[in-house]
Amino acid sequence: MTPDQLAALHAQCFTTPRPWTASEFAGLLESKGTFLLNNDAGFALARHIAGEAELLTLAIDPAHRRQGHASQLVDELLSHLTQSNVSELFLEVS
Repeated sequence: MTPDQLAALHAQCFTTPRPWTASEFAGLLESKGTFLLNNDAGFALARHIAGEAELLTLAIDPAHRRQGHASQLVDELLSHLTQSNVSELFLEVS
């Protein structure tokens, strides 16, 4: 997914706090340790460093919710982090 596509989907999913811009997504994707997982319905953006990780955002197209897409992405995230020897995962919600 491109930063523009990420921003468009994020805007469909979040209003408070404000959705992230394409520029913000582009900057995050260029940051060390940041990675994107996506499927047909959405995406998860996370980053890891020094054995710790943070789920930055998870967005699923409203028309595709409650079909297991988020669970699939979280499972992929956990698998990726396990392979990267990450032992802690953080999530901050608002």
